[in-house]
Amino acid sequence: MPDWPHAPVHRLADTGAYMVTGATYRKAHHLRTAQHLDLVRDALLAGAEEFGWRLQAWAVMSNHYHFLATSPASPESLRDFVSKLHAVTGRGINELDSAPGRRVWYQYYDSHITYERSYFARLKYVHQNPVHHGLVPAACNYRWCSAAWFEREADSAFQKTIASFKTDRISVFDSFEPQAAME
Repeated sequence: MPDWPHAPVHRLADTGAYMVTGATYRKAHHLRTAQHLDLVRDALLAGAEEFGWRLQAWAVMSNHYHFLATSPASPESLRDFVSKLHAVTGRGINELDSAPGRRVWYQYYDSHITYERSYFARLKYVHQNPVHHGLVPAACNYRWCSAAWFEREADSAFQKTIASFKTDRISVFDSFEPQAAME
């Protein structure tokens, strides 16, 4: 079947690690309060568990999110996982904002990560994304990402390995403008 020219291609045939980026419609900052961010973070964690995806890193900002996860035996379930994530959080965000029917999410992009070095660089990238967008000076201080968990749970040698990777040359769809601090 040919690729659809108006949407990102989702090739989900192989098990392994995937990097996913989801964006709000027109990059609108719909997730502008702690309550909005909590809603998306909690739905992401619940959805990963429901669909058997093992989250390795995640970050939720006001107009997009990233996560790195390893697939279950059927990586095709990513479509259902993200579809449910967007449906549940879209309705919840619109309810919080008294804006029924508003389009919240646009699309998502995924990449199957096949090289260890690429995986490590993306792991660092996702953990450090709140710093990249100017939200906090240290990612572990941003409660809507996994950086603090990583600092608590990963052994120090692995943390040093990840910290040593450069992220300036990886290709991640992340053309989102910096956002203001949370209300």
